[in-house]
Amino acid sequence: MRTPYYLVEESLLRRNLALISEVAQRSGAEIILAFKAFALWKTFPIFREYISHTTASSPDEARLAFEEFGSPAHTYSPAYTEHDFPVILGSSSHITYNSLSQFYRFLPVVEAWNADAAVPVSLGLRVNPEYSEIETELYNPCAPGSRFGVLAEDLPSPDAFPAAIKGFHIHCHCESGADAFARTLEHIINKFSPWFSRLKWINFGGGHLMTRKDYDVELLIRTLQSFHARWPHLRMILEPGSAFAWQTGPLVASVVDVVENHGIKTAILDVSFTCHMPDCLEMPYQPVITGAMMGAQGPYVYRIGGNSCLSGDYLGDWSFDHELQIGEEVIFEDMIHYTTVKTTVFNGVHHPSIILHRLDGSFEMLREFGYEDYRDRMD
Repeated sequence: MRTPYYLVEESLLRRNLALISEVAQRSGAEIILAFKAFALWKTFPIFREYISHTTASSPDEARLAFEEFGSPAHTYSPAYTEHDFPVILGSSSHITYNSLSQFYRFLPVVEAWNADAAVPVSLGLRVNPEYSEIETELYNPCAPGSRFGVLAEDLPSPDAFPAAIKGFHIHCHCESGADAFARTLEHIINKFSPWFSRLKWINFGGGHLMTRKDYDVELLIRTLQSFHARWPHLRMILEPGSAFAWQTGPLVASVVDVVENHGIKTAILDVSFTCHMPDCLEMPYQPVITGAMMGAQGPYVYRIGGNSCLSGDYLGDWSFDHELQIGEEVIFEDMIHYTTVKTTVFNGVHHPSIILHRLDGSFEMLREFGYEDYRDRMD
């Protein structure tokens, strides 16, 4: 197969889906797919065997849920506009607001819609527990001054709380463990339990990396079961993204050239970090490269360079046990989540193809990209 390409392994995807389905069944929580991490809609028939709903944060994601996944979305956005809200409303079963002002602004529209709807849209409010164990500031939604969610001190009292708000949405994790969720939940309960009797559901957001090898799945299940025992009327929802596609396939690239400057060798690949793996530049995330070690300890050390014109489109240093050759494949492991959803057409660099490795051993080309994809983005 011609590089570059993302390779989704169906067997590994089903492994994750089976575990997530088991957690949902045993804990009593509904676990839904967050499109912000994974939105390859041609794989949705596989997902529908295990889960029923997805979560969206924009009109296009909501439409993808409704039209391609086949069920209305649980939608949250930091801010809705009059132009976009009709699409959101027509494609969602749940709509969560980031602020009370947004709730009141669109309440008349929702009330008019629900008056004629067979199944009314359920409204929620994002709240901020002011506690998170996320260490990377870029991904911490509970940092001081955050634009996300309403503080407990700014909520109307439980007696004066709007009856139209049926749920709370709380997101304060990022690839976190069950122990972090258990500790965070105590802060959530301390801050917001006075309002629980007024609600029908609570969404614990994403970042629950339950498919990671060292994740304590049993602790997560016990934590959710314990919460449900105290507030059995609250429907529990989790919306991880990475957990679904975690360790489900690589990005395969090839060495195009090797250049040297002041003793630093750079292997230039047919992929770009800024275009195809932006988290490698935006945050302290370092991918695993098959057959290589991070650092300059090995006999053959290279920077790994992308093929865009951005000067900083590289990672380094990486040690190999052999001299890299032109045409040799370089495999970036675990590259299915938070990649295809974030790629850009900067510099006109082609997107990698997307290939699904089926259970029967066959390879299905889900998508190839070409000139028209770049041209149409500029139209």
